[in-house]
Amino acid sequence: MDIKEIYESYKDYIDKEIEIEGWIKKHRKQKEIGFIDLSDGTCFKILQIVYDKSTKDFDYIGKIHYGSSIKVKGKIIKSPGKGQEFEMLAKEIELIGDCPLDYPLQPKDHSLEFFREQAYLRPRVTLFQAVFRVRSVLAMAIHEYFQSHGYLYLHAPIFTASDCEGAGEMFQVTTLDLEKVAQTGKVSYEEEFFGKPVGLSVSTQFEAETFAQAFKKVYTFGPTFRADKSHTPYHVAEFWQIEPEVAFCDLEGIMDIAEELVKFVIKYTQEKAKDEMDYLDKQSNGKLLDKLTNVLTSTFKRVPYKDCIEILKKSQKEFEFKPDYGSDISKEHEKYLAEYFKCPFFITMWPKELKAFYMKQMPDGTVAGADLEMPGIGEVFGMSQREEDLEKLVSRMKELDMKIEDYEWYLKLRKYGTCTRSGFGIGFERLIMYITGMENIRDVVAYPRTEKNCEY
Repeated sequence: MDIKEIYESYKDYIDKEIEIEGWIKKHRKQKEIGFIDLSDGTCFKILQIVYDKSTKDFDYIGKIHYGSSIKVKGKIIKSPGKGQEFEMLAKEIELIGDCPLDYPLQPKDHSLEFFREQAYLRPRVTLFQAVFRVRSVLAMAIHEYFQSHGYLYLHAPIFTASDCEGAGEMFQVTTLDLEKVAQTGKVSYEEEFFGKPVGLSVSTQFEAETFAQAFKKVYTFGPTFRADKSHTPYHVAEFWQIEPEVAFCDLEGIMDIAEELVKFVIKYTQEKAKDEMDYLDKQSNGKLLDKLTNVLTSTFKRVPYKDCIEILKKSQKEFEFKPDYGSDISKEHEKYLAEYFKCPFFITMWPKELKAFYMKQMPDGTVAGADLEMPGIGEVFGMSQREEDLEKLVSRMKELDMKIEDYEWYLKLRKYGTCTRSGFGIGFERLIMYITGMENIRDVVAYPRTEKNCEY
């Protein structure tokens, strides 16, 4: 039986004998009685096990270590104590797997860095049980939103010969003997598995665009990879990304979708992971749910890039990076603007030099693109209306010295029945960070992949 089943209808089990397995979260033995907090992972809550002199092997049970797995036979009874409606009175407790005293996760305070070093044990920690349960629920919320709005779920390839972002951050994939290559100094792509240079996908946008021109509304949701050496709390080399593409949709329309999606998944997570969210709220001293409520009740502002630069200039604040038109908006700028607007906001209409080649070019030198900024974390995801004019797209690619022939199939989308279309990419882990209140992306990823780190 699962603990979750008991919580869902505990009155049906009162005074009935049941059997349950799980792991000891707390163990408090007294002279005549003992208490075990048992978790089986099926829900966030624990089941309190009470054993006394009538329980078989009372003295032996009192020596079972924290973290051990056990099987309990007994009855569910109404709890005489405060704070819980029921507990389990044990008739028999069997040790399944001992957990000796060298167990790293002893019941004392540990740092988040310590838990990262023991990542294979993190799922047992209450904090991370909350975080990863929310991650699971949030993933379902993403699918629920798109499926209920008529989107096709596309499984895009991970191997790709197209660098969508053009930033040179692709991991190259090879089947060649690298020691032989080092000795000869020559690379023969004819001997490669695919016969040409191939990398791990940094984005599925291009593939999604092809399907959007047939199905109108599509989305991808899967792992992406970037050989990014940024050592910040917001970057990892392997992460999950959500990328919808919508035909016959302009920038204003895709911002509407982005705002609706964010609010939907926050509300969904609060409903489906209430215990976990309440716990995480307590960890933030009551600030997390207030922050999320502010998102749900706000209308996201839409502010042109040039207006943001003017606000930053007029602030008279000494920024490390001076805000000027044509310069990027840094983390410190994002933080100031978030405090200024006090709600989520889109930075729109960026200079084309700061954005990707595929964004729709406007007559004033800007592009129809936007970044969604969320108070407390900054940019969560970016979006744009795609350039549907073939000549403008090719011209922009030439300005950037891109190899036109490498993108021939993508360019043909503008030749064969082109239309207005838009899309965005959400860094799933950054969204998780925002909703859970975690401040480091490494703490919302099961096994983070960063430069010089690929453990487990």
